Amino acid sequence: MRIQSHPILEFPSKKSIPFYFNNQKMTGVEGDTIASALHAAGVTTLSRSLRLHRPRGFFCGIGKCSSCLMRVNGIPNVRTCTAPLHENIHVETQDTLPDVSDQVSLPSSLQPKQDVTVDVLVVGGGPAGLSAALEAVSYGASVLLVDENQMLGGQLVKQTHKFFGSKEERAGTRGIEIARQLTSELEPFIDRKKIQVMLDATVIGYYEGSKNLHRFGIVQRKGYHSVLYQVDCRAAILACGAMENMVLFPGNDLPGVYGAGAVQTLMNVYGVRPGTTVLMVGAGNVGLIVSYQLLQAGIKVDRVVEAAPVIGGYHVHAAKLRRCGVPIQTQHTIQEVYGTEHVEGAVIVRLDHQWKPIQNSEEYITCDTICLAVGLTPSTRLLSQIGVAQEFIAEAGGYVALHNEAMETTVQNIFVAGDSSGIEEASTAMVEGKIAGFSAAYNLNYTTDDQIRKKYLDQLECLRAGPFGEKPRIAKQKINELLVKQV
Repeated sequence: MRIQSHPILEFPSKKSIPFYFNNQKMTGVEGDTIASALHAAGVTTLSRSLRLHRPRGFFCGIGKCSSCLMRVNGIPNVRTCTAPLHENIHVETQDTLPDVSDQVSLPSSLQPKQDVTVDVLVVGGGPAGLSAALEAVSYGASVLLVDENQMLGGQLVKQTHKFFGSKEERAGTRGIEIARQLTSELEPFIDRKKIQVMLDATVIGYYEGSKNLHRFGIVQRKGYHSVLYQVDCRAAILACGAMENMVLFPGNDLPGVYGAGAVQTLMNVYGVRPGTTVLMVGAGNVGLIVSYQLLQAGIKVDRVVEAAPVIGGYHVHAAKLRRCGVPIQTQHTIQEVYGTEHVEGAVIVRLDHQWKPIQNSEEYITCDTICLAVGLTPSTRLLSQIGVAQEFIAEAGGYVALHNEAMETTVQNIFVAGDSSGIEEASTAMVEGKIAGFSAAYNLNYTTDDQIRKKYLDQLECLRAGPFGEKPRIAKQKINELLVKQV
């Protein structure tokens, strides 16, 4: 299952890491998560559903769903898609509800709470969060940057394609390289102790703080144990990203049905093939780009199906796929998936102009992988807990926080940026991050020159020009109108 050769990425030999899965000895490699090591070893069923005991596999790959929860060294509910693989650990599938091994004493594993005070807390180390942290610290604010994963970069670490736009948006540079650039730009500030980076950590809640301070609880995982932090900050920027959408069809919970981000994670981060033959559902930019990345990894893409009458992504991406012999069928959708323990095939069906299945148009496809690229939903749960006003805006991908052009929400000194403020591309996320970082520094009196924000707003306007920017333009207009009503 390991990728041996790739036209862009390199997967050099790494140190073997032995571990035990249900008392059977296996090996992964240094840098694996538990789930990527299991996948590489051919294990795709990671858990069972509570009521029907149906097999569940690797779906989101970023710790957002519960399909990969397993018991590790006796500790239940470990998110194995993000938990690092360590030597000689014991990994077990949980039989329905989790229990705690008699050999584990959880209270003794807890560390005393630690207190941190900073000017700006940035939640999320993707393109928006990294840009926000760099902008805020460049004006002198102290920053704590928190991310759930083992590395910074968010979706950028999976993106092997070159970005569009201008020099300011790093056009012509691959996403994986942009992640390296942004991370390296943090290093001088880390050395000067102006930025603290907390990886493998989750913001678990927002609490009542003292005057003019926001208080958050953060749990950082160290090994498979945790340390609790109480963080007080003068401003917070939430760049929490988004979650994969699901499509309803029989068999959509079988191992072998992945979100597009999970497929990218397995292939482009850990060098593991998700399967051998893929049916891609969705012909937006994500579906088209991930299909091409699958081909680069030596995996067959049977076809791309798209329920809409037209291809949603850039035609340059669709043309590359077609030149490689991959059909793209519009007005088609997935109807059902077959298999008992894993995907064995799927049925697709043609749709009429009212999006209804056309009788006798069903077609059976033999495949072991279904990749869903059917959109994203903004992650807003922490914003909800803070009490930020939100509204459902379809063009933004779901419920989003109302915010002004400075990216400030209805709660003073709480900012939002990137997909959390409405689903768009990484280029706009980086510019929004800069605006949020600048605005936080401005509100905290680290700068008085507001011209830089105007420059970033002009950049955003250029990025959203043209037909592909219509949806975010509408979304931001609605957000602005609803915010005015709130005030």
